[in-house]
Parts: sequence; C-alpha cells; structure tokens
Amino acid sequence: MKHWKAGAVMGLAQLRRAFVLVLVTSLSGCQLTGGGASVGTIAPGTLRPSLASDIGAREHPRVVATYGGVYKDPNAEKAVASVVGRLVAASDDPAQSYRITILNSPAINAFALPGGYLYVTRGLLALANDTSELAAVIAHEMAHVTANHAIERQQRAEARELADRIITNVVQDSEKAREAIISSKMSFARFSQVQELQADAVGVRTLAKAGYDPYAAGRFLKSMAAYSEFQTAQDKASAAPDFLSSHPSTPERLTLAVKSARRFGAPGIGERDRERYLSRINGMLFGDDPLEGFVRGRSFLHKALGIGFTVPNGYILENTPEAVLASSGDGTAMRFDGADLSRYDSLTDYMNAGWINGLLPQSVRTTTINGMPAVVGAAITQGWSFRIAVIRIGRTGYRFIFASRAPNDAFEAQFRQTIDSFRQLTPTERARLRSLRIKVVLTERGDTPQKLAVGMSGVEPSRRLQFFSILNGLDPNKPIPPGTAVKLVVD
Repeated sequence: MKHWKAGAVMGLAQLRRAFVLVLVTSLSGCQLTGGGASVGTIAPGTLRPSLASDIGAREHPRVVATYGGVYKDPNAEKAVASVVGRLVAASDDPAQSYRITILNSPAINAFALPGGYLYVTRGLLALANDTSELAAVIAHEMAHVTANHAIERQQRAEARELADRIITNVVQDSEKAREAIISSKMSFARFSQVQELQADAVGVRTLAKAGYDPYAAGRFLKSMAAYSEFQTAQDKASAAPDFLSSHPSTPERLTLAVKSARRFGAPGIGERDRERYLSRINGMLFGDDPLEGFVRGRSFLHKALGIGFTVPNGYILENTPEAVLASSGDGTAMRFDGADLSRYDSLTDYMNAGWINGLLPQSVRTTTINGMPAVVGAAITQGWSFRIAVIRIGRTGYRFIFASRAPNDAFEAQFRQTIDSFRQLTPTERARLRSLRIKVVLTERGDTPQKLAVGMSGVEPSRRLQFFSILNGLDPNKPIPPGTAVKLVVD
C-alpha cells in the first residue's frame, strides 16, 4: 500500500465492484493478464507498419507504473535473458525484436504489448522452478506479439462496443437488447479465449523447437492454479467459472498444453535446467515491496508509516499498490488505505465530505482507538452494506471499509475486531521488520517437505507445508531426493 493513494481495486473477483460503489473518489483500475492489455484507440481495420511499436512505446510507462516499477536484479535479469535468444530463433518470426521488463510486483503475471514489449513479474519468476517453465511463459507471450493478438483484440473490442451502442439505441425491447449485448460479450470472450489457446499451442511448439522441455507449460499452468487456490483459501464463490473471462479455464489450457507437448515426444525430453535457474533467483525479493508494507499471515505491517493491524480468522490479505484488501469465505471484504486530512477541521467533517456514497448521517460518531482519534459510520448503496472507520495520526487518515451483501452480528464484530487491532508499531517492531527473500538450498538425506516447510516465513504455520509444496512443485507426501535444489522464503 502506497501512502495517500486511493485508487484501483484489484483482486477479490466477486467483491471488486463493491468498494467502487461506496468510494466516490475511487479511480477506474487496470489489471493486465495474459496477452490482453489496454492499447488505446485504434480505428478498426487499420494497421500501419509502425502502429504496434507506437502503441507499445506509449503504454510502457503506464504499465511499469501500475506494477510497482522495474525490478532490478542482475541475476534475475540473466535468468530471463538466457532464454530469449533461443526462443526468438525458434519463433514464428525470428526478425521480431523484443524488450523484456521484470516488474516489481509479487503478482503471478506475464503479458505482452504490441511492438515486442514483454513483461514478467518477479512473483512469476519466484513461482517458476526451472528455465523451461520461464521459457514456456515467454514463448506464450511472444506468440501473442507475432500474431498481433493485442491489436486484433482492441479492434474487435471497439467493433463490439459500437454494436452494443447501436443495439441500445435502436432495439426497443430492452430484454432483447440486453440478450443481444450479452451475446456479443460472450462472442468477444470466445474470440479472446481462442487467441489464448493459439498462443499456448504456438508457445509449446516454440519451446520444443528451442530445445526446452515442452511439458514445462503444463507444469507451470498447474503451479499457477495451485497458487491461485492457495491465495483465495479455496473460496468456491470466486473459483466459479466466469464465462465472460478472456481466458479459458486452467484445466482446459492444461489439457491442451499436455496434448501439444505429446506431439514432440514422451515426458522427459528437452532441457529443464532447474539448479542454474534457481541459483539465479536465489536472494530475490519475495512478496511485498518494503515501501508498500508487509503482509505477515493475517497482519499488515508498514515499517515506514509505523502502523499495523490484524484481520480476523478466515480472512486472506492482499497488498496492492493502491490499498490493502482482504476477503473472507462468507462474502465479506475489506479495504484499507490512507487519505490526506490536512484540509479538514475534524474527522466528522471529513466523513461527511462527500467521498462516501450512501452514507447514513445518523451513523457517524467520533471515538478513540488505542488512544488515537477516530470516526466510524455506515453506508448502504445498491444492495451493499458498509462499515467505515477513519483513524487519525497527524494529518493522515487511515481508512477501513468493510463491505457485505448480508450484514449480520459477525460482520459487525469482525469490523470492530479489525479496527481495534490498529496500532502504532514500537521502534523494536519496526527494526525487526525485514523483507522476505527467496533462499535456495540443496536438500540433505532425511529432508522431507514437512521438515523443510518449518523454515518458511511470511505465512501462517498451518499453511507452510502447502506453501512450500506449491512453490517448489513438489508432492508434500513424497520424499525429496538428496541434493535437490528447493526454494525457501525467509526474512
């Protein structure tokens, strides 16, 4: 969480729109995944020679800013650079040049912009377990570039938006208009899904041609799915298939990736290069950037600001550049961020300043939380109920917003428990806060996943074994051969 900024809400798929309803000041967000990216306005049917590179150059600074800047690490850069030349030579367009950027984000993500702009996050590098898995990701994104997928997607999106406007303006029957618009959206989604599957197939072919293990794509898709499930705490509501998503479901992609790999031979072919890859990400920053605070289990701690709080059992925290988010399995969500209060005489004035939709004036009251002045209130809008608290330290207001469609006593208790946990860190606590890093070790005789997982930091003890197994692509119930390179997360 960066100081002052109240911006885009990301993640928490089933609740992401709730905070936009209550926060009048919230800006529209942009999350880039796969090959899809916002690439500006392009007239349908046009494609001048320099268009792709112009788009990529224009959008590059915004992408870097959205994802926390460029991550500088010579060894990580070598890990990426080591695969590019081989993949370019094996790709469908060896003359295409590429600019690859490692983004300073813990998110597991990779995507492409027109003109050969490719991006991988350090979170993705941490999840990969060998060079072939990283190569699989880059080959997939190269396929998007060589096929002009981003431009085609933008042109198709503009055509769909135009069609939707015409339908809305011309069709008198609102129900038929709604059905037609939904149909056009699903058509666009299928179009985008076809692009993803095409890029998967081309990527596997490029991977094999370059001499890497073609089954790496399937392995990494499996790791991504397991990590996503781990992060969402197996929230069945958010895991439900979204038929308007631009990406096919992971099981479908995994099946097709394995099928594509089988065309080149049985498992065991091609280069993996696990030990050298892991040696290059040894010491790499893991998880949150220190400038944005740390998530430690159910607690958020910010060394520079000197603050911390803890969410109740069952909540999963997510730290984004704009805000700290949390969700529970019962459909409750939380947002925490900061605001400048220097223009307001009192917390009550700030709470009533118009930044909250549906605020219930009678609910606003002042209080103190751990000796700090605070104000609390409630809001209701479009079927959502909100509990809001602003705690003041100097000129800064720290805002908690809880959201639920079905508020009950537990919702109220969880709100109170969280805001009551907000406190200023002691000098000793601030001094002890350190970044998490990847530490690569070679296993010894007698090492087991259970034994090694004990040394993992940044996650609750009950989840360490699962975390270790997913991060290393290992079966938690099988022994690990001595001399195997494995990743630990330590501080």
